[in-house]
Amino acid sequence: MAETIGWLRLCAVAVAFFAGIDGAVPVRAADIIADWPSVKMPPPPELKPVTLDGKTTALLILDMQAPSCTQLPRCVDSIPKIKALMDRARAAGALTAYSLGSGPIVDPSLAPREDEVFARKPLGHDKFLHSDLDERLEARGIKTVIVCGTSAQGVGLGTGSAAAQRGYNVIYPVDCVSSEDAFRELYAAYHMSGGGPPPVTKFVTVTRSDMIKF
Repeated sequence: MAETIGWLRLCAVAVAFFAGIDGAVPVRAADIIADWPSVKMPPPPELKPVTLDGKTTALLILDMQAPSCTQLPRCVDSIPKIKALMDRARAAGALTAYSLGSGPIVDPSLAPREDEVFARKPLGHDKFLHSDLDERLEARGIKTVIVCGTSAQGVGLGTGSAAAQRGYNVIYPVDCVSSEDAFRELYAAYHMSGGGPPPVTKFVTVTRSDMIKF
């Protein structure tokens, strides 16, 4: 009888133990929208310094035209940073290439030189499509592209990912790729820093403009 009682107690303890384990497993909501409030924000990506060879590097300045940029405070804030990066890139002999929509460049300090504009009409988020950008880069022996412009979730992520898929090393300076709000810049930077597919992000370095040297 004592053995039977002891065995029953052991079973009860085991049931309670496994019930506790099962109860510790969090219950997931039906989908990500229902789970949204409980999702933990990932840590910010590590920004890495880079040293580039100007002869094999291209600086892409994408859709920095008025009036669209002037309507976005974060885009306006990025102008002096892009200008400083552009000056260093040109001094190092890097190729500078622009896409512009129907409007003029947002600031005269960023004005393109002759033959630096590869597209003067809206081409969507991937500036390689329906343009001669890839041909220009190949003709100059470009291996690395720096992506700057607006918006981060559009041309920044779109053209940056497209460049990586074409085999270019991609430099993504977070202070030179703006958007309508901080969260869109955040998820674009997260995607490029490793949140996106590895075949793309392994070619990407997320950095800041003052961490880029030639």
